[in-house]
Amino acid sequence: MLNKLTAMATLAGLLLAAGSAFADKTYRLRLAETWPPNYPIFGEATKSLKKMVETMSNGRLKITIDAKNKHKAPLGIFDMVKAGQYDIGHSASYYWKGKDPNTLFFTSMPFGMTAPEQYAWFYYGGGMELMAKVYARHGLLSFPGGNTSNQMGGWFQKEIKSLDDLQGLKMRIPGFAGEVLAKLGAKPTNIPAGELYTALERRTIDALEWVGPSLDLRMGFHKIAPYYYTGWHEPATELQFLVNKKKWDSLPADLQEVLRVAMRTAAYDTYAQSYHASAVNWDTIKSDYPNIKIKTFPKAVLDAMRRANDELLAERAAADPLAKEIIDSQAAYMAKARAWTAISDQAYLNSLGE
Repeated sequence: MLNKLTAMATLAGLLLAAGSAFADKTYRLRLAETWPPNYPIFGEATKSLKKMVETMSNGRLKITIDAKNKHKAPLGIFDMVKAGQYDIGHSASYYWKGKDPNTLFFTSMPFGMTAPEQYAWFYYGGGMELMAKVYARHGLLSFPGGNTSNQMGGWFQKEIKSLDDLQGLKMRIPGFAGEVLAKLGAKPTNIPAGELYTALERRTIDALEWVGPSLDLRMGFHKIAPYYYTGWHEPATELQFLVNKKKWDSLPADLQEVLRVAMRTAAYDTYAQSYHASAVNWDTIKSDYPNIKIKTFPKAVLDAMRRANDELLAERAAADPLAKEIIDSQAAYMAKARAWTAISDQAYLNSLGE
């Protein structure tokens, strides 16, 4: 009996010592972002994340951030995090359609949900579970990383008056929207943020979409392409924190929760900040940028875009059971949420005559 008690006491002592060492250990994560150094709003999300995790963990969890000038692969985040070269990435899910087409659905979809609707789908409508199912195939975890809300439809050097104007149009536009325009005869491409102005200036592309007033005006696109169109393609653009699953599993449970909460908080702050910046910058357009011509795509063009979008969704659903599961989930949730949006926010704005 004495030997048994001694053994138990020894084990308890070892566990206590191990727990103490565990609590004192510092964990270090490396984060790669798609954006240039100190990029407004998007880059602030990662800095906010870094500060929060260090504060909430009392210094036990630290993050080093590398911008695209350091790692040299702004659209290579998926591969770098998957390979363990980096532990976390900050980017956008729809950039990875060449890796897995089902990643497209978790940034934004043409004619899809607004930001509040999409956040509700993610956290309470099954979106997080579906996103986890897609990324589990690659040894990755994906978390919402900040929403820009409704994005503008892009900057064009020439006015779009009909479908004919889309034929052969070279446009920087990623995601499912790029596939929609390709179906209508355009030539979509994807270009990192730091190369957009040069591509437009050198006529490598004829048009581009980036974000909206929150970030577009400082980029100077209006100097080359004065036609600025309202949106259809990204009504709720959610950025992404991409996490290596093995690295996540190596963290203690409390630090996993610290990281989870910090990512969610940073994402929401990005949404609020982006909305604020767009409102402030939009207010200056008429006075500071009188040459910008605000346009909405003609109804015939929008109708053709919607038909092409529906056809592509049907094709994708027929070809891939997981894609069908995601598409059906988004459609069902949007129908439910949109009914509430219509009788709440939309009805309120309509009652004001705005």
